[in-house]
Amino acid sequence: MKARELKIGFVPTMGYLHEGHSSLIDKARQENGAVVVSIFVNPKQFGPQEDLSNYPRDLTRDSSLCEKHGADLIYLPSEDVMYPEGYSTYVEVEGLSGILCGASRPGHFKGVATVVLKLFNLVSPDRAYFGLKDFQQFRVIRRMALDLNLPVEVLGCPIVREKDGLAMSSRNVYLSREQRAKAGLIHQSLKEARNLIGNGETSGERVISMMGKMISGIPDSRLDYIKICHPETLESIAEIKEKVVILVACHVGRARLIDNLTVETA
Repeated sequence: MKARELKIGFVPTMGYLHEGHSSLIDKARQENGAVVVSIFVNPKQFGPQEDLSNYPRDLTRDSSLCEKHGADLIYLPSEDVMYPEGYSTYVEVEGLSGILCGASRPGHFKGVATVVLKLFNLVSPDRAYFGLKDFQQFRVIRRMALDLNLPVEVLGCPIVREKDGLAMSSRNVYLSREQRAKAGLIHQSLKEARNLIGNGETSGERVISMMGKMISGIPDSRLDYIKICHPETLESIAEIKEKVVILVACHVGRARLIDNLTVETA
């Protein structure tokens, strides 16, 4: 591809692809001469109590989706290739990695940054595409690319949602029928927060309290965090005076769901 002087668009994934992933492939297809999709369930970003062994996988379906959306190559590295015996080099983006999901999942973003840097080195993309559902991940990867002078443009793409607003995720398959029926409350609470702020509410505490009450209506739910943050630095904001991003992480049964919404003030 490089020999043909084609720009390479890259979509790194852990597989079990859905419409959110296909939107990234479509975007990469539109903007590049060649598209590479990687599928690798990265063990370094899972904690000891997390769902690595049970993480959903369906390579046949994934391959079909990639072909349908115009990917030129699916890259399927083995764990031995990514982490050979004696592997001991890691990347850590300080500050951004230790808050929000990084506080709840120690080591998670160290594993994410490490595998993405290795994939960037192996694929040599010109542009890389990430869904903004994982807003903190996008910020971590973009910071890493900037700090390490990586010759790749890191791009964030809009969240793709179900009809009731639930952000599409490979982990949605873990939800029971009852949990799934109410899981749209996460997005609804974000929209209600946007309405409150639009009507002049400046107290982050009151916005978070309202959202927490709404999300508690999801069966078997346990809130991890609701945070109102600066959209670039992800520093927590108590008094809302300017554009913010509201981030949510919530356990629902076996699933850990995340979502976010960027809100402009009047």
